[in-house]
Amino acid sequence: MTGSEPARVAAPGEGITEHELQLAARNHGLPAEALRYDLTPVGLHYLLIHYDIPDLDRSTWRLRIGGAVQRPLELRLDDLRRRHRVTSVVTLECAGNGRARLVPRPISQPWLLDAVGTAAWTGTPLAPLLAEAGIRPGAVEVAFTGADHGVERGVEQDYARALPLAEALDSGVLLAYEMNGMPLPPQHGWPLRLVVPGWYGMAQVKWLTSITVLDEPFTGFQNAVAYRLKQDPGPAGTHDTGPAGRHDTDDPGEPVTRIQPRALMIPPGYPDFMSRTRFVRLGEQIVQGRAWSGWAPVDRVEVSTDGGATWVAAVLGPALGRYAWRSWGYRWSPAGPGEYELLTRASDEAGNCQPGEQPWNRQGMANNMVQRIRVVVTG
Repeated sequence: MTGSEPARVAAPGEGITEHELQLAARNHGLPAEALRYDLTPVGLHYLLIHYDIPDLDRSTWRLRIGGAVQRPLELRLDDLRRRHRVTSVVTLECAGNGRARLVPRPISQPWLLDAVGTAAWTGTPLAPLLAEAGIRPGAVEVAFTGADHGVERGVEQDYARALPLAEALDSGVLLAYEMNGMPLPPQHGWPLRLVVPGWYGMAQVKWLTSITVLDEPFTGFQNAVAYRLKQDPGPAGTHDTGPAGRHDTDDPGEPVTRIQPRALMIPPGYPDFMSRTRFVRLGEQIVQGRAWSGWAPVDRVEVSTDGGATWVAAVLGPALGRYAWRSWGYRWSPAGPGEYELLTRASDEAGNCQPGEQPWNRQGMANNMVQRIRVVVTG
């Protein structure tokens, strides 16, 4: 089967490819100024679609729960909407956020720092449905399959991901049918999607059609090959073809799971059109932003206005939820006109902190190095 070129690392000096540009135009990130909203408006929430938005019919759509269960279930959307209803505010971030900043650059969706958004997701908890189906002894994982179908690294597939059984049974995991109080829009997974609080976006399977309880680890492409922290770069420009072809590296990598802590600032002032360099008037500036982590609540945000030489703690706002971003603010009085580099970083209660420089990995995953914004103060 022919398909897209195998995943590879950019050769030295290689610019953004046509394929990357095509992905960047099709998907979109959160405009940085939209960090001001507690809940991201639906049209501004980051979006990544692996293949196509499926053409689904509500009258024929069904969710099937099977595999290692005692009582397989088949449910319509109305059946799910009649069940216990829960709304959770959850921040989602793509695992590839920041990929385009790595050197050498892994070639894929070229995210900078904008692949994030926070929404109020409404649906029904997954755990009671699995209990109703009756999980058989020996089950270890739960696989979730969406209706989006395509080819990746030569492998034809429906997008499918699995969670360890204990994670799937967490009370916070939702089968969501609403976003910010409205039915899911097509691009965000209508009629039903999975929401796994604290995990990167690859776990939030959209356009759900089936849930399968497994008595052995899932070997599907999106778990076994994609979304893994592989440290072996291989020769520059070489490929990692996946299970359908040869591997240039034997490094299996560690699986990508929970979101690493990150703080982002709302860029102060006003921008230059092309470079996005920021301009502010001399005088006190209120620097604000958001911070989040999938491991533990954020308990500290720091800001540097001198390129990272010194750091000062920002003031944290109230938490919107255990897995939702948190606002922060800092009053900055520039010493005078000139050019400044503003940085921000977050730490969580588990002791995780953003690094100044990001350890490289072959797929460009879980990159949470500190944000840097160039600001010109005018007299």
